[in-house]
Amino acid sequence: MANTPPVGVLERCDDALSAPGLNRAILIITLLAMAGHFILMFPGVFGLPDMMLGQRTADLPLLVLFVIGGIPILAQLAIKLLRREMGADFLAAIAFVTGVVLAEYLAASLIILMLTGGQVLEGFAMRKASSALNALAKRMPSVAHRKSPDGEITDIAIDEIDIGDLIAVFPHETAPADGIVVDGHGSMDESYLTGEPYVVAKAPGTNVLSGAINGEAVLIIRAEKRARDSRYAQIMDVMAEAEQKRPRIRRLGDQIGAWFAPAALLFAILVGYLSDDSSRFLAVLVVATPCPLLIAIPITVMSAISIAARRGIVIRDPTVLERLPTCQTAIFDKTGTLTYGRPELVEVLAGPDMDGNLVLRLAASLERYSKHPLASAVLNAARDRKLPLDEVNHASEKPGQGLSGQVDGHEVAVTHRNKLIKSDPEIAGLLPDTAAGLECVVLVDGKYGATFRFRDTPRAEGESFVGHLGDIHHFKKVMLLSGDRQSEVSYLSELLGISESLASQSPEQKVAIVREETAKAPTLFMGDGINDAPALAVATVGIAFGKESAVTADAAGAVIPEASLVTVDELLHISMAMRRILLQSVIGGMVLSIVAMGFAAAGYITPVAGALLQEGIDIIAILNALRLAIRHNIDADMVEQPNA
Repeated sequence: MANTPPVGVLERCDDALSAPGLNRAILIITLLAMAGHFILMFPGVFGLPDMMLGQRTADLPLLVLFVIGGIPILAQLAIKLLRREMGADFLAAIAFVTGVVLAEYLAASLIILMLTGGQVLEGFAMRKASSALNALAKRMPSVAHRKSPDGEITDIAIDEIDIGDLIAVFPHETAPADGIVVDGHGSMDESYLTGEPYVVAKAPGTNVLSGAINGEAVLIIRAEKRARDSRYAQIMDVMAEAEQKRPRIRRLGDQIGAWFAPAALLFAILVGYLSDDSSRFLAVLVVATPCPLLIAIPITVMSAISIAARRGIVIRDPTVLERLPTCQTAIFDKTGTLTYGRPELVEVLAGPDMDGNLVLRLAASLERYSKHPLASAVLNAARDRKLPLDEVNHASEKPGQGLSGQVDGHEVAVTHRNKLIKSDPEIAGLLPDTAAGLECVVLVDGKYGATFRFRDTPRAEGESFVGHLGDIHHFKKVMLLSGDRQSEVSYLSELLGISESLASQSPEQKVAIVREETAKAPTLFMGDGINDAPALAVATVGIAFGKESAVTADAAGAVIPEASLVTVDELLHISMAMRRILLQSVIGGMVLSIVAMGFAAAGYITPVAGALLQEGIDIIAILNALRLAIRHNIDADMVEQPNA
């Protein structure tokens, strides 16, 4: 047996032959060739002198088309044979070859038009596999500003950054490496990295993440990692791996055509052999050409994309509309997806001989320099109580050690219950009983100051949405996957009725979990922020919430800028309606084709009549597909709930 080329080589060749630019070029050439054919065939109709050029001359533009457009089709046919794939376009390619051999040039050119036109329609709004990586790369600077001991600043490539280097981050620049602020007071936007829509204040001692965007002030940071080892580079690496390992999804048309095409071809060969009549072979092949697969599918998909757009949903990858109804596992990010991402301080429980407002004022002054999502809630609470904020002399927030600093002559520390009890068991008796939700403990000068309790408000429609996924949309498993703390994730899971949840998950861990679940059953992942981009890329369907990050949007198949679970429900119903109408058009058209194949096999349908009959079948399938385009109502089963 002859060796076949490696799969990677075949996929690269197939991708090259299916390139959007090539398809668009062939489509334009096809239209020009057909126009030239009709002009030469009927010059008088177009106001030209009737030169009686004849059929052969009129066919010249089509022959040129076959050379230019036929070679890619034959090459794709060869690749599909080597890969043992026989989809809808395989039978169309066979019909094209047969049409050329039997001098049915116009029919053959129509097949090229259908093939390239369908691919161009499908490619419209399709994202390229590298788009998310490109967006990530564009956000990172290529140059860093290193500060020498004598104060001189020199531009260097970010790859030259060493641990311990002092790096100046100018206003509105992107931090090139993870580090700690050693000089300057300002703020940084880390929402692209954390998914949290907060600008974090920076002062000496606070951490800086690579990829964060600086505010108005110059900050001097000491590099703790090289650029290639920093957090942003790690996310890029995970994203690259996710893109490389993205599974090759078979389209619905290919799945149906995989059995219909070889069966129809075998039947046509059998009819031709038994009848000893090549015209019957051609007639069967003509009526069997799966035009509903090649035309009705793109029309139905584009109709669904249009309906989604009217509801504020951006479909970046049309295949998500086909795959979404097949998903059996729903995986949610927490903040900004199932919650509004706006935690609120709802209770201040002051310790003995402590003033709650004083503790809140000291904590809020320090929280200005924290990157934790709860910092904003503390600041908002202090602002609501009109408490003035004090100057902070030093702030430090190391992973796992909480936030600490000097505020108005007081040593202030913000930590959590378990760490505090572990370090000082005697203080446990001063703490209030644990409660569901979020909390932190504040120490003032080493003494228990207060316990702050928070609530990250779940989306009003969250419980209803999660609860109906199984009954209405046939999801068998719902998971909550978050980088937040266990207490927060458990509280929300219990509130929304999600039985399985995982907390404190890094982007790498999220990718591994989503990939593992996808191997078991088709998955739907919903999230926002760059930290969710790799998981969005490896899920069967990825839906990005919000409009803060182009990277997340590029990694997802669908984007919902105005984050709403009601809109997600509408998208689910749009995809269900699309798949239902698509199957009606495709299967109905194929059933009619099968009936016509029987009559053609019996000799009751000639090739010309078969072509006309197939056009009629196509029209029926297309009209049915257009029902979705003119449909204005989607029978979603959720309504918008008022905010809690």
